[in-house]
Amino acid sequence: MSRSRERLVEAAFALFDERGFEETTVDDVAERAGVGRTTFFRAFRSKEDVIFPDHAEVLGTVRDRLATATDDTAPVAVVEAARLVLQHYLDEGERARIRYRLTRSVPALRAREIASQRQYQQAFRTFVHAWLGDAPGSDLRAELMANAVVTAHNHVLRRWLRGRIDRAAAEAEFRDAMAEVLRLHGTRRGPGDGGDAAGGEASLVVLRTTRPMEELLPALREIAGHLTER
Repeated sequence: MSRSRERLVEAAFALFDERGFEETTVDDVAERAGVGRTTFFRAFRSKEDVIFPDHAEVLGTVRDRLATATDDTAPVAVVEAARLVLQHYLDEGERARIRYRLTRSVPALRAREIASQRQYQQAFRTFVHAWLGDAPGSDLRAELMANAVVTAHNHVLRRWLRGRIDRAAAEAEFRDAMAEVLRLHGTRRGPGDGGDAAGGEASLVVLRTTRPMEELLPALREIAGHLTER
């Protein structure tokens, strides 16, 4: 991001937080940033664009991370791609919280946020569908898993945005949330092609965590028991 573009973003977020989105004009933002109106429109098409300045870049990093995956590493790729989005918000700090407040109160911004979330969901859905292949029901399973990934990510993110947890807790809760998503949706094969409940291979994916082993062992034993019963 160029220095003038960054100044515009900083000025816009400060003014939106101080005065409100509707009450702040493009001229106000340009003046606060120390640039002209023309410079603003070279960087952004509208005030709304200033609120989501890095969306395309973050979406691109998610797609790039998913593109590097193989069948064996697909579950890890899904988790790491979702983590890239979470870390972007965490790195933004207060700016992310200001955006959250704005999207709660300005319908146009809320609609823009929902549209961006659908793009992330579509990226995960496309990837998971390719991972699952043409097994019966793979379309539905891909849709369900993509929804679960985005929902779990957003659940943790909202808790941090509302100030209920700090960054370390958000990262820990994210790991647990993604582990649950993989437990529910992360099998390689679908019904009818060797991975259903009637018999076939099952996989247990273990992610890194800071939680004590004595806390994890009961859950791991329960999951392992379910797998051996299949």
